[in-house]
Amino acid sequence: MKDLLEISCGLDVHKEKIVACILTGPLGKPTHSEIREFTTLIPDMIALRDWIVSQNCRHVVMESTGIYWMPIYEILEDAFSGDMTLLVVNARHMKNVPGKNQICGIPNGYPPSCGSGS
Repeated sequence: MKDLLEISCGLDVHKEKIVACILTGPLGKPTHSEIREFTTLIPDMIALRDWIVSQNCRHVVMESTGIYWMPIYEILEDAFSGDMTLLVVNARHMKNVPGKNQICGIPNGYPPSCGSGS
């Protein structure tokens, strides 16, 4: 996959938990990944937003098959005064993307990548 961003975040959204992966690294160089889990309770979703903001990450992809992404989207859309790119993708469609099998060194079903570093 071609590098697009120096920092991005992928979220795998479930009913009761969110698995988040931030990928950082200069374009064309190996990336560093940090993975955290959050519950879907409001204080934890705010902690997720604060973590993403603290990493200065303005590009977030959420992988969700149901409606569970909606409250997370609402909390994240105000980050950086609305200057954030939020994408919601269907998990079924992401499984067909080449190179998606291993993101952040963890198996399918975990956060999607926006294409940070190599």
